[in-house]
Amino acid sequence: MGAKRIAVDEISQHASPEDCWIVVDGDVWDMTDFAPNHPGGPSSRSPVQSTAVCRADRDNKSTITEEWARPPPQATPELKLGEKPPLSSIINSYDFEEVASSVLSKKTWAFYSSAATDCITRDANKSMLDRIWFRPRLLRNVEHVSTKTKMLGCDLDLPLFISPAAMAKLVHPDGEKLLAKGAHAKGIAQSISTNASFPVQEIVQECPESHPFFFQLYVNSDRSKTKTLLESVLALRPRIRGIFITIDAPIPGKREADERLKADKSLVAPNSGARATNDKKGSGIGRIMGAYVDKRLSWEDLRWIRSVVGPDMPLVLKGVQHAADARLAASAGMQGIVIGNHGGRSLDTSPPAVLALLELHKCCPEVFERLEVYVDGGIRRGTDILKCLCLGARAVGMGRHFLYSLTYGQEGVEHLIDLMKDELETSMRMIGVTDVSQISPDYVNTGDVDHLVPASLRHPYAVKPKI
Repeated sequence: MGAKRIAVDEISQHASPEDCWIVVDGDVWDMTDFAPNHPGGPSSRSPVQSTAVCRADRDNKSTITEEWARPPPQATPELKLGEKPPLSSIINSYDFEEVASSVLSKKTWAFYSSAATDCITRDANKSMLDRIWFRPRLLRNVEHVSTKTKMLGCDLDLPLFISPAAMAKLVHPDGEKLLAKGAHAKGIAQSISTNASFPVQEIVQECPESHPFFFQLYVNSDRSKTKTLLESVLALRPRIRGIFITIDAPIPGKREADERLKADKSLVAPNSGARATNDKKGSGIGRIMGAYVDKRLSWEDLRWIRSVVGPDMPLVLKGVQHAADARLAASAGMQGIVIGNHGGRSLDTSPPAVLALLELHKCCPEVFERLEVYVDGGIRRGTDILKCLCLGARAVGMGRHFLYSLTYGQEGVEHLIDLMKDELETSMRMIGVTDVSQISPDYVNTGDVDHLVPASLRHPYAVKPKI
């Protein structure tokens, strides 16, 4: 008997425990009698699985049409969502990562989790934070604790922001829009990527006008396009409270896991116009979609950006890794810097974020008075946030794990923020502080890593000895 095609209207009529059809690789089966005896139990059938079914005789299979069998090109196949544990069972950021590794498509997981070459910097971002120890003070009243702070004049309930990351739609169809809603619900800021999957106008409109957003800028080699983009962003004030200029990725890094799997050519970043494709070097989404970035960007160009945005829009340099550049940023009139290395995705064996933060203390401590300093890289726990705050950071960013939390939609985003806040509050109480303003270097011991931090702007080998 030839296979027949089934309309979706008929499919959707058979999605209950009493009348259950399933689809496996485009073939459809009547599982009504078998479902109650499934080893996983009736609860193992997710709502998504239940809607993708159609009726057939027990011994006769039909074939669903190709357009319904194929998952959306920009999203992880929804049939895998049933593999997730309940959100209530997620108790830390690592749990979100574990779930994401199981339910995201192979290409999406490779794109988000990968880093440059051997991933040494990606992993060291976290491992170096783990080598910093607390010095708790005890017998203090820690009944009430506050994590409120300010970032570029914006009030935040937590010294945490969502770092800019490309194409969140790969995880959830509403991508950055749900990140925005979750950030607003929990009182933190979001930095929107130039390579976001929605126009920036659509993302910021998900929140009240009072909610703070920052816009992350990749400077286009075609300056007219950058000017047009900046003007569209400036028109969104007061929603947009600052421009984060990325300087640590003049070219994309070699992310081998991302290169090995073919990219979906339908992927387009509407703000930049970048489109995914495949070439002889591989299929890295980050590399291909970053091809427009200007390799000539220099300190002189910051004056041009300032002329476009005007004197009142705060500018932040994202990706500072050397004390000399932090000093130059202050001299160039920047309002802030983000210490980081693009999550280890640009240059492998570039300095872990917290070591670069310590370098500022040794080589140019005055910048903490002239700039707001943020850290982005390796933040996984509330203890990590607290260590960075102790070392002078105003706030920290998290990127990958907010993308992983999107596997649960907006609820997942809010849950991750709650987890980080609870861990930070617990850690603050444990070291004897009750307000962010009380935090200082006195509460940490950096001795295990101090020998790894340069003590001067120039390496001793570069200084010629006197004869």
